[in-house]
Amino acid sequence: MPVKQIHGSNSGASCLIPQRPCLRGIPHPSFQLWSRPSSFPSQRKLKRVSHGCRNDVTKIKAVAAKTAEKKLVKVKAIISVQPTVGGIFSERALERGLDDIKDLLGQSLLLELVSAELDPKTQLEKKTLEHFAHRTHQSSKEIRYEAEFEVPESFGEVGALLVENEHRREMFVREIVLDGFELGPVRFACESWLHSKHDNPQKRIFFPNKSYLPSETPEGVKRLREEELLTLRGNGQGERQSFERVYDYDVYNDLGDPDENSDLRRPVLGGPEHPYPRRCRTGRPRTKKDPLSEKRSSTVYVPRDECFSEVKQLTFNTKSLASALKALIPALKTVIVDKNLGFPVFSEIDALFDEGLPLPSRNVKISNLLPRLVSYIKDKGEDILRFNPPATMERDRFFWLRDEEFGRQTLAGLNPCCIQLVTEWPLKSKLDPEVYGPAESSITTELVEQEIRGFLTVEEAIKQKKLFVLDYHDLLLPLVEEVRKLEGTTLYGSRALFFLTEDGTLRPLAIELTRPPYDGKPHWNRVLTPTWHATGVWLWRLAKIHIQTHDSGYHQLVSHWLRTHCATEPYIIAANRQMSAMHPIYRLLHPHFRYTMEINALARESLINAGGVIEDNFVPGKHSVLLSSIVYDKHWRFDHQALPKDLIHRGMAVEDPTAPHGLKLTIEDYPYANDGLVLWDALKTWFTEYVDHYYADSAAVQSDTELQAWWEEVITLGHADKKDEPWWPELKTKEDLVEIVTTIAWTASGHHAAVNFGQFTFAGYFPNRPTIVRNNMPIEDPTDPEWELFLQKPEKTMLKSFPSQIQAATVMTVLDILSNHSPDEEYLGMSVEPAWEEEPLVNAAFEKFKGKLIELEGLIDARNADTSRKNRNGAGVVPYELLKPSSDAGVTGKGVPYSISI
Repeated sequence: MPVKQIHGSNSGASCLIPQRPCLRGIPHPSFQLWSRPSSFPSQRKLKRVSHGCRNDVTKIKAVAAKTAEKKLVKVKAIISVQPTVGGIFSERALERGLDDIKDLLGQSLLLELVSAELDPKTQLEKKTLEHFAHRTHQSSKEIRYEAEFEVPESFGEVGALLVENEHRREMFVREIVLDGFELGPVRFACESWLHSKHDNPQKRIFFPNKSYLPSETPEGVKRLREEELLTLRGNGQGERQSFERVYDYDVYNDLGDPDENSDLRRPVLGGPEHPYPRRCRTGRPRTKKDPLSEKRSSTVYVPRDECFSEVKQLTFNTKSLASALKALIPALKTVIVDKNLGFPVFSEIDALFDEGLPLPSRNVKISNLLPRLVSYIKDKGEDILRFNPPATMERDRFFWLRDEEFGRQTLAGLNPCCIQLVTEWPLKSKLDPEVYGPAESSITTELVEQEIRGFLTVEEAIKQKKLFVLDYHDLLLPLVEEVRKLEGTTLYGSRALFFLTEDGTLRPLAIELTRPPYDGKPHWNRVLTPTWHATGVWLWRLAKIHIQTHDSGYHQLVSHWLRTHCATEPYIIAANRQMSAMHPIYRLLHPHFRYTMEINALARESLINAGGVIEDNFVPGKHSVLLSSIVYDKHWRFDHQALPKDLIHRGMAVEDPTAPHGLKLTIEDYPYANDGLVLWDALKTWFTEYVDHYYADSAAVQSDTELQAWWEEVITLGHADKKDEPWWPELKTKEDLVEIVTTIAWTASGHHAAVNFGQFTFAGYFPNRPTIVRNNMPIEDPTDPEWELFLQKPEKTMLKSFPSQIQAATVMTVLDILSNHSPDEEYLGMSVEPAWEEEPLVNAAFEKFKGKLIELEGLIDARNADTSRKNRNGAGVVPYELLKPSSDAGVTGKGVPYSISI
C-alpha cells in the first residue's frame, strides 16, 4: 500500500502509515510503525495525527451521506390487479365513470415506500417516498399500474408499502414489484382486496416476501407490523362491513331463525351448556324473539381477504354450491311437490342417472349455473337434472348389497376414521341403565363364537386383535326419543361388530339396534346377524341401512364438518390476529387456510342452519349440529387430530420404532392409514426443515411473542370451552411447533380430502349410504299390515325406509358439488409460495417435499395394483385414491388440496 512519511521534531524520526488512513469513513485497523525507538514521534504529535484522522473520518462520512442523499436510484413500481366481477372495472359499476377519470388523471393509486431502516441521526422512521401510479395496461386477465420513484441511496431497503386506493370501488391486487434496485426486484405477493379510501381512509400496508420473526423485524417497520395486527383484531364493536378485514370470535348463535318461525329456534353452540369451537364474529343485531340469537341475513360477513369468490376460478365449486342451494334445490321442490314421496321401485332410482328430472323453466337457466349437473334439452326447451353414475356403481351395480363391501368401506371408504379395536368384553354402555336400559350389550360371546364358527374364542380373538366395532350406541341413544318426534325419520342406538379375516378384510358379524324406554314403551333391543334364511337376510339388509345411515350422519357432522371446517376456523382467526403477514409460520400455514372461512360462512347460511340441507336430509334432523356439539364436548381433542395419535387412540396402531412411520398397524391393509401416514411424514419432514431454518433453537420458539400469542389464543379464545383440558400441547420446543403445525395442515389437507372428495363416489348412489331412515325396523312393534308387507314384498319395506325423492335428489346434488375439483385447484405441493421461494434453503426443502408427493402417487398406484391388498383391489372394487395428491378437474375420487376449499 502506498505510504506517506510523517516527519516529527526529533531528528531522524519517521512514521510510515497507510496513504489512505480512512476507507469509506472507517479508520484503517493497523498502522505500520518502524524505526529506532528514539525515532518515534512525541505523544503530542501522535495525538495530532490521530485527531487529524478522526477529522478525516467525520468529513468522509458527511460527504458519503451527502453523496448517498444525492445519488438516486430509479425504481419502477408495477402493480398487477385482477379484474373482478364487482370491482372497479365492472361495466355495471355506477362509479365506473369517476374511476376512469381518476385513471386518466393518473391519480388512482397512491404508493408510499417505507424504509426498513431508522434515520441514523434521529433514530426515527425515515420519511416515506410517495407517488401516484397510472394505468398502463388493461385486458380481461390483468390490469397493470406503474409508478416511478427516484430513491436516494441513503433510503436503504424498502421494508413496507403503503397503498391508498383513490377509486370509489375496491380492487384485487395480486402482486407489486419494485424493480431497479442493485440487489434485484423487491416483490410483494399481495393476493388481497384493496379497499377504497371512500370506505376506509386508512392506508393498506403490504410487506415484502421476505419473512421475519418478530425479534428480527427491521427497525423501520416494527411500528407498522404492530399496527397492521391491531387493524386485523378490530375493537369487537359494531356490525362488520363487507370491505373490512377484521378477525374476531363469536359463538354459533346464527344457525336458527326464530323471527321467521318458532320451529326454527336453535340453541346457542359455544359455552358451558353446548361446548363448541368459535366462529368469526359478524356483529349482526340480535333477533326480536330470542336475544341470544343473531339475526340472519342473505350474506354472511367474513374478512375481505377470505372472500375470493370473484377472483379465482378455484371458487367455481363454491359458486356452484351457492347456485345449487339458492336456485336448483328450490326448483326441485316445485317439481317434487310431495316431500314424503319415496321411490316405488329401484328403477326409479336408476332413472336419476339415466333420464334425470325435468326442472321448471326460469328466467335464468340453471344449466348455465351448473353445467355439470344440469343439461339443456333444446327441442323441449327445458333443463334436466341428470347425475353421472358414481365409480362404485359403474364397477359393480350391486356393490351396496355386499357384506364384504360394507366391511371394506370402514377401512377404505368415505368414513375410515371411526372403526376401532375391541379391547374389552363384553361391550358395555356408559349411560345410566336406569334411564337407557341395560348397560351390557346383547352381542354375546356365544353369538360371536357361532359367527366365527369356532375359529377362535372371543377371548382369543380379542387377544389377537381380531374384533373391531363401529359404535354409535352411547352417542345416539340419548337422542332417540327427540328424533322420533320428528316427521319422517327414526333413530336407534347402534353398534356393528366386525371380525378380521386371514386375508386382512373385515367381515361383519352382528349389528345391534337399541331403543331406550320412552313414552310408556319399554326398552327394545335386537341383534341382527348375516344368515341364509330369507327373512333374516332382509332384516340384516335393513339393519345395515340403519347403521350405514348413522355412519353417514356421523361422517358429515363430525368427521367432515366438526373435525375439519369447524375446528380449523379458530386457527385461522387467531393466526390473522396474532401473527404478522411477514411471520414465517403464518406464511407456512396460510395456504392451508385459504377459502375455509368463506365456505364455512356458506355452510352457516344454507347447509347447517335450521331448515338447511343437513337438518332436512340427514339423521338426526333438527338435532344434527347439536350432535356435533356433543361429540366436541365428549370426544374432540386437538392432539388426537394428528393421524398417528388418532390411530393409536382407536387401537388401530401401536408405537413401534422399527416399523415404517414408527407405527405398527393393527390391520396391515388399512388404505386410509397406509397412504395417510406417508403423507403425514412428508408434511412433517417439510415442516421440520422449514422450522429449523427460522428457529435456531427451542429458546427462539419460546421467545417468539407472536407465535406464543397465537397458540395461547387458539386455546383460550378459539376453543375456549376446552381451554382447561390437560391434553393441549405446550409450545416450548421446535418439536412442539412442528407437531402442532403438522396436525393443523394434515387436518386441512389430508384428513379433509379423505372424508370429502369421495362423497359422490360412495354416497352418490344413496342406497349404499342413506342419509336418513324414515321407518323403524319391521320387527319393532309392527302392525299386522306392516309385517305382512315385509313378508310379501320386503323390497317395498326397504324402499319406504330410504330417503324421499326430494331428499335423495338434494343430497346427491350437494355431494356431487362437494366432491368436484375445479380446473385450477391448488393441490398440495403443486406450486411454491412466493415467500418460500425467496429463501433458497426453504425452496430446496419444498422441492424435496414435492418429490415425496410424486413418490406417493406411484406408491398408491402400486398398492392398488397389488392383488394381495384385498381392501383396495378386486373385481368391482374401486381403488383407494383419496389421498393421491394430484387430480384432474371434476369428480375424480382423488386429489389433496392444501386447504378446506369446498
